[in-house]
Amino acid sequence: MSIVLDLGGLGPADLAAGPSALSELMASLHVLAEPEHHPEAAEWAARAAAAGPELRDELSVFAPLWARFRCRLFFPRTVALAPSLDEELAAIAALPAEDFLELVAPGVLGTSGQPVPSARELRAGTDAAEDYARRCLRRSYARGELARQLVAAPLELRDRLLAVLRAADTAFFAEDWRALRPALEEHAREVRRRLAVRSPAEVLTELLPTAARVGPGERVRLDKLQIDEVKVAPRPLVLVPSARVWPHLTVKNEHPSCVVVQYAARGTAPAGQLTLRDLHHRLMALTSPARMELCRHLLGEPITTSELAARLGSSEPQVSRALRTLRDAGLVRSTRDGKLVRHRLATDVIQRLGHDVLATVAR
Repeated sequence: MSIVLDLGGLGPADLAAGPSALSELMASLHVLAEPEHHPEAAEWAARAAAAGPELRDELSVFAPLWARFRCRLFFPRTVALAPSLDEELAAIAALPAEDFLELVAPGVLGTSGQPVPSARELRAGTDAAEDYARRCLRRSYARGELARQLVAAPLELRDRLLAVLRAADTAFFAEDWRALRPALEEHAREVRRRLAVRSPAEVLTELLPTAARVGPGERVRLDKLQIDEVKVAPRPLVLVPSARVWPHLTVKNEHPSCVVVQYAARGTAPAGQLTLRDLHHRLMALTSPARMELCRHLLGEPITTSELAARLGSSEPQVSRALRTLRDAGLVRSTRDGKLVRHRLATDVIQRLGHDVLATVAR
């Protein structure tokens, strides 16, 4: 599963790269709403969550906008990136009711798999608005309440949301942003230097460890649990580096706004991230009872193919095939010792798959 971005036809004026305080605030609020996605940020999340109970309650009310499905409102809409959170919030405050509805309604529903009526249809009392509110309620009570308020009084909800965002900035984000911003800006300057001399597809595949070029032209496959193909041009592309978004990669493609990719900036994500295909290969390699038994023998000491065959009562070709499957998945390492080749389980790789996997192998 993947999103394919077709970057053909983009010129220098169609490309932008830079941090967004609002997008980073949204990523930070996502960490607070979904802490199990971000164990690496547990210490920061505990400090931020120490904000007063009134703010915590308000953040909980609006959590559907950043918990699972990131609302388009929190991302740049043009290549001219606002230099501060105050300016980004002022731009939201200036939105007419219909524009605010258009940007927020999909976020309240929380899925790209269902159509959302246009802002003109989402007037209080209309069948479209009532159906939309019912669909949101089916997803969760919190979404249903937000939908009801959005339809009934969009500008009041807008002002309440802005007050919550400003309170979060005062309580914990402003200090955090002062520390994070310099490195993100330096990273963005380097990205802009690359974009000035290289193709966007080339730059994107360098920035994203799980991205790859596909087919002819300027097409890039992004490893995500979604299936979509996005023709970017004639809209611009905005790359937004983040210190809090990992392990997520966010792509926003709502027309007519620019296409946005928010990604983990250099140094904010661990090295060696797996593609979905690599993860699939590793998990499938462990589905065979025979290969799991082989892993148990490989855990204790380096061992040759012939020794393994003798221990298991199997033929050497059978053991060789099983070893090749495990080695191709990165689960076994082989080293030459003179004329002999010895194999050993890559326990660090197994550990990253999960404690239960390693514990099962080690029984």
